[in-house]
Amino acid sequence: MRLIFLGTSAAVPTLKRSLPATVLQSSTEQWIFDCGENIQRQMMSAKISFHKKTKIFLTHLHGDHVLGLPGLLQTMALMDRKNSLQIYGPLGIQSFLSCCQQTLNFELTYQVEVFEIVKPGVIVEEERYLVEAVKSNHTIESYSYVFEENPHPGEFFPEKALAHGLPKGELWAKLQRGETVTLSNGKIVNPEQVMGPNRAGRKIVYTGDTMPFEAFADFAKDADVIVHDCTFDDALTSKAEINGHSTASQAANQARAANAKKLVLTHISARYPYAELLLDQAKKVFENSVMAEDFLIIELPLKEANSASL
Repeated sequence: MRLIFLGTSAAVPTLKRSLPATVLQSSTEQWIFDCGENIQRQMMSAKISFHKKTKIFLTHLHGDHVLGLPGLLQTMALMDRKNSLQIYGPLGIQSFLSCCQQTLNFELTYQVEVFEIVKPGVIVEEERYLVEAVKSNHTIESYSYVFEENPHPGEFFPEKALAHGLPKGELWAKLQRGETVTLSNGKIVNPEQVMGPNRAGRKIVYTGDTMPFEAFADFAKDADVIVHDCTFDDALTSKAEINGHSTASQAANQARAANAKKLVLTHISARYPYAELLLDQAKKVFENSVMAEDFLIIELPLKEANSASL
């Protein structure tokens, strides 16, 4: 699993930064957080598929976060996408998309399901993971998201399976899925007899545009990665408050309060052609801070058993 940053600017693009869009990607599925303009070209440059199983999560209805969505949907149709696609976001997403489709008169080759969030809580619950939304602290209705995996099975030990009389094949697969198996002689073998302890799932938080808010520490507790709004440097704290954004130190304090493992700063104001100032301010509060750049990739390997971090 990995995070791919497609757009890391705030409000307007720059020569180095496109508008907000971040992809969490696994081998079989991808989750897109915000959909700034030019997202299709960024996806092409990053070699991200238009056909893969995909869910899109929009934090709020400001143009820099959603105006790439109609173009992305059209591009997927022109590429003859067939798999359905799900979109989650605040109230108003459905009417925005309907208006775009009627005005631009385009057809889709696949089903789009829109889920408008009416209250905080779990909005997606799949076999392997869940996604939870919490109201953030912006100038309009806005949500932050946490993606949290269920625990992964522990390491499988073939030598232990063979010692129990289990031939290589389907029975091994069943044990790795957590199922108990029975041999032809009636012997029962449980997964814990041939496997190590479960490995904790990964937890990734994406804030979208927000000022600090009280519920964040619990929501993001022990996150492996927090991707946080860092629009301004600390000298512009008053401006950040007026515009509903965070400064570098505020983002770092949020990560520290949540006991996060890593903080990634994004949504960088175009006034900063170089963002070292923001990163330096964040690192004074939370050392494991990194600055997002377009096409930055952060690998998120499976954790070791009983591991506290990635």
